[in-house]
Amino acid sequence: MLISNRRARIGAGIALATSAALLLSACSGSASADPASSGSAAKASTATSLKDFGSLADLEKAAEAEGKLNVIALPHDWANYGEILAAFTKKYPKITISEASPDASSAEEIQAAKTNEGLDTAPDVFDLGLTVTLQNTDKFAAYQVEKWDEIPAQLKDKDGLFTGDYGGYMSIGYDSSKFPEPKSLDDLKKSEYKGAVALNGDPTQAGAAFAAVGLATVQSGGKLDDYQKGIDFFADLQKAGNLLKVDVTTATVASGETPVVFDWDYLNAAHTKDNKSWKTVVLPGTGYAGYYNQAINKAAPHPAAARLWQEFLYSDEGQNLWLKGGARPVRMDAMTKAGTIDKTLAAALPTAPKDTVVPTEAQSTAAGKLLGEKWAAAVQ
Repeated sequence: MLISNRRARIGAGIALATSAALLLSACSGSASADPASSGSAAKASTATSLKDFGSLADLEKAAEAEGKLNVIALPHDWANYGEILAAFTKKYPKITISEASPDASSAEEIQAAKTNEGLDTAPDVFDLGLTVTLQNTDKFAAYQVEKWDEIPAQLKDKDGLFTGDYGGYMSIGYDSSKFPEPKSLDDLKKSEYKGAVALNGDPTQAGAAFAAVGLATVQSGGKLDDYQKGIDFFADLQKAGNLLKVDVTTATVASGETPVVFDWDYLNAAHTKDNKSWKTVVLPGTGYAGYYNQAINKAAPHPAAARLWQEFLYSDEGQNLWLKGGARPVRMDAMTKAGTIDKTLAAALPTAPKDTVVPTEAQSTAAGKLLGEKWAAAVQ
């Protein structure tokens, strides 16, 4: 992520009501014209649902005529995006996917859209944390996927400007061959963890790091209305010499450079591929959950392909592919009831905490402001 390992995805989470919390438990040239006609391009860019195309087959035809999809900030080892991209390409071989800056941040995704606006290289779609999402809704095109009604209201913008996609719990990953399992947050302050505890980025920019401060807040007796206790915890970790200021990547985990890591459970769990001794723990007590969000670039150079990508992601196939990556897809509750969820993959998910919190939009905004004011001084 670089500014942080994939995804300086700040504020990764939309407010969850009780039902959504239960759901958790159970990223150079001129613009190209639409090959069909400028009229069909205009139609695609203003389409707010499949009805505007007529049917999924009509959308597929329009997207294949465009022949290209630009994605950004989608590392292949993040929530199974590698397999998701491959599955889309296999299903739609006439559409070439252009992958830009897989380790870019949410903020960098938006900047890329601004820098490349009007060019064929602009991103068509975004995968963003909540804070950056809320700051940039004027950049998004409203679109409601076919499965819109199966997405909890708390996890989507009512107008379809952005939609929650996949989520998980903040966890601690560690090399069990070198470190004991942390049983509580305060264990990480002990001498055994000297110079070993890393964050996935800077919490003023990175969603995973932002959530780590949120977890430290609630695990330290604080509330999501004020992240000060979380900031204080990491300040203490810094004073103890245990905070490692290295951005986490698959390579740093594999090499042992970042042996203890705050990150989403589905990302920490994936590191076992590179380190057989790697284990993941979701601390007992209050858990901190979060979702990322999908959005379509209002100035997408391939507006039909952008919408087809969304339809794929929210289909049963796309949702189960995120589940295969250890993330909890946003339609999980509805798919479980319908019998379309992959039961084996669902059963393999880590046990969810009994009590789960996710910041509201207001809490996320306030926390972002506080971190901007106090984080750097606290860990310098």
